[in-house]
Amino acid sequence: MAILGIDLGTTNSLVGTVDAGFPILLANAEGQRSIPSAIAFPSDGEPIVGRAALRQRALAPERVITSVKRLMGKRLAEVDPATVAYPLTSAHDDSVRIVIDDRAWSPEELSALILRTLKETAENAMGSTLEQAVITVPAYFNDAQRQATKQAGMLAGLSVQRIVNEPTAAALAFGLHQSKSRAKIAVYDLGGGTFDISILEINDGLFHVLATNGDTHLGGDDIDRALAEHLWASHAADRSELSQQQPDIQIKLYEAAEQAKIALTETSTHTVRLPFLQEGVHLETLVDREVLATCAQPFLERTRPLCLRALHDAGLSLDDLDEVLLVGGSTRMPAVRAFATELFEREVNTTQNPDETVAKGAVIQGGILSGSLQDMVLLDITPLSLGIESFGGLMNVIIPRNTTIPTKAGEMFTNAVADQSSMLVRVLQGEREMARDNWELGQISVPFEAGPKGSARIGVQFKIDENGILEVLARDTKTNQDTVLEIQHAAVDVADQRVEAMIAESVDHAFDDMSERQFTEAKLKSDELLPAVDQALALVGDHLTSEDRQAIEAAAEEVKGALQSGELARLKKANAALDEATQELAALLMQQALEQA
Repeated sequence: MAILGIDLGTTNSLVGTVDAGFPILLANAEGQRSIPSAIAFPSDGEPIVGRAALRQRALAPERVITSVKRLMGKRLAEVDPATVAYPLTSAHDDSVRIVIDDRAWSPEELSALILRTLKETAENAMGSTLEQAVITVPAYFNDAQRQATKQAGMLAGLSVQRIVNEPTAAALAFGLHQSKSRAKIAVYDLGGGTFDISILEINDGLFHVLATNGDTHLGGDDIDRALAEHLWASHAADRSELSQQQPDIQIKLYEAAEQAKIALTETSTHTVRLPFLQEGVHLETLVDREVLATCAQPFLERTRPLCLRALHDAGLSLDDLDEVLLVGGSTRMPAVRAFATELFEREVNTTQNPDETVAKGAVIQGGILSGSLQDMVLLDITPLSLGIESFGGLMNVIIPRNTTIPTKAGEMFTNAVADQSSMLVRVLQGEREMARDNWELGQISVPFEAGPKGSARIGVQFKIDENGILEVLARDTKTNQDTVLEIQHAAVDVADQRVEAMIAESVDHAFDDMSERQFTEAKLKSDELLPAVDQALALVGDHLTSEDRQAIEAAAEEVKGALQSGELARLKKANAALDEATQELAALLMQQALEQA
């Protein structure tokens, strides 16, 4: 019987299994492999797990439980109540309990709800009942925390075959692709709520943990909180502590901080906008990578002695290491990668997906226990990226090049215009930014009920099996009607010369392609802004001063002129100016909506 591999994470959780001799991660009905570790308790009805739960956090923060992994096996005295938005109490043995209405939930019971959702996701994907699992935990989890994790699995209806340390699981996933027969590696694992450092030796398929260290209360959540406090300090006139504020204000700031942190992995600056943070008061401020790095630095420095101690315990020096592998979502931050590079005095290995490596390792461990994985196998790869054409003629990559197969990946799309009744999905292969410059592998038309712009929800999933056969599944999530396109050997049956030519073209045209993509994206924003501004002026424009209205109209005219000019810098500047000019207009619209509500 297949054994599930589960990464029960602080922020997100994943599940997978071995299928036809290959470890794969499984997606839910929405096409998402990563499921937020969040549980919402509606005032009536059953608990909700995942993204739907997160969407309720701003409305009822005390009824949405996040980061429950940090509470596993903990006593109430070990937890700072200011770090959570929900009420806590203790059981007779002083273990933590979370209070929802008249019931006190244990962290194990709440984690079981997440695990049950992962179990159902896997069973729906595989079409069979699955009752055995391998679950990962931070390497520095103590016995109580490990037992709590196992108890959560049992409550979810799982027979937990093995509890695996997260860095060990990451090393298993890394070792599957390791060309060296022997290597000493350090796994630096900074997740949402925990930090681990493990030193391992890989020797012809054997993984020996030489030393481990860590902190079970250190992670991306702390960085989010520090950035939220910075945002509050830059906004609040009285400089009062954020922890003294109402839970809804805290949640809004925490979510804004998390979004800023994610955005700053790709861009150097990010504008945080929180209208009506307090009555009649808005927050708008610019944060950059330097601010985020400053907020993160104290927490990163806490990892330094742990890493050095683990090296010492392993009897190794920095020069003895062959690789330093970064794992955990927080290691996407440039500040974390720079810190690890400085700490280990070498370039760090970022080839593995930091969000999925631990889960993939858990799947491999499950495959070893079940006998599905016995010998190392040669895994093929996708030589070129696979994706679909998105609105504006852009290439939206679903599976990047060099992804090991078999694999599954998907995204959710919606209708770009009102009264649209079908969506044409053009399946593309290539490395160029614009759809027209890539190869079309096929098309499928997905029908759905006509409605307003953004009302349809179409999940598109790409699945490549071990034979290189690509299956594209498009699902109308409202009716659960599937449309399937099978493309033989799209993933691997490509001549080397064509692959090399496509990659060379992507390099030669990189600047022009990126400029065209950025202009297209800016044009799409303009096309949304201009009609929205006209509609808003018609609704509440009479409440503006003549100066404000003239400024908005002038900014809108500049956007139109920039569109005709075809100049990217001018269009970006014009969009930003129109955004800025319509702040008061947006506030009036929000006020009107609140009054009507």
